[in-house]
Amino acid sequence: MTAVLPPGHPFVVTGARVHETPGTVVDRELVVADGVFLPDRPDGDVEVVAAPGAHAVPLVVDSAVAQRPPAERGVYDLVPGNVATFALVRRRVSESQIRTMLVVDPADLVAVHVRGHAEVLDGRPTRPAGEDLAEAAARDAWLGAWEDPGRDVVQHLRPDGRYSETRSGRVDAYTGRFWVRDGRITYLDDTGFWAFGELLGRTLHHAGMVMTRTGA
Repeated sequence: MTAVLPPGHPFVVTGARVHETPGTVVDRELVVADGVFLPDRPDGDVEVVAAPGAHAVPLVVDSAVAQRPPAERGVYDLVPGNVATFALVRRRVSESQIRTMLVVDPADLVAVHVRGHAEVLDGRPTRPAGEDLAEAAARDAWLGAWEDPGRDVVQHLRPDGRYSETRSGRVDAYTGRFWVRDGRITYLDDTGFWAFGELLGRTLHHAGMVMTRTGA
């Protein structure tokens, strides 16, 4: 896929190995319309995304799953009726990588979709960093310093769509750009990798880190 489809436009992913959950892999189509997975292709114009050999994986971190009530933990599964939030990766992805720290080289990242919207296509972002932060609600939800004291990490999310991390007192240990949508954050590090996180309530989950905003 090389073009951003209009919001809500139905598309179907073919040829991928679908990780319905981190431990369950099946070979089937993924049908998406209006931001959710459908059981079958709808009538009318449907964009076909050929992804032979790719892996379709849920964007999930175990710490975020644990924060949800048991009845809600299936919302991450790539099954009909759920929100279409997933990544398409050209290489094999293990269960432990999905659960804890999914890090993908741009050359290996076919696409990232959050609620059916393309965040990344062919390893590149679909819009400029900072564009998501034009609305006050997005700024209020995301911007500031996020800390995981147990890991001695502070992540700074800035109005220009840039981030930096201080790790064990080392300033700018990681720096890069970020994009937000529907409680999800997508990072592109300056050293050349994509990573992902989720905001649940006042807690930001990312790569095994559980961060709360300082001063909140």
